Amino acid sequence: MVVHLKPETESRLQELAASTGRAPDELVEDAMAGYLAELGQLRATLDGRYDEIKSGRVKPIDGEAAFDTLRSKRKDRRGS
Repeated sequence: MVVHLKPETESRLQELAASTGRAPDELVEDAMAGYLAELGQLRATLDGRYDEIKSGRVKPIDGEAAFDTLRSKRKDRRGS
């Protein structure tokens, strides 16, 4: 597989490879493996939350109302 990187990203990768003594391919492999694992965990979390809302076990909240509550609490703490 060929991965195309922006010149600045490739430069940073080469610098990291030189400073760590690891091959650039190895660094990219590790980075992608970690990213894909994290993405899989996030996807599982989101799927679970969606299932909870869909089944009625969890009720969604209104986003604006939640932010209004947070703003009000922040204002109260600041004494304004």
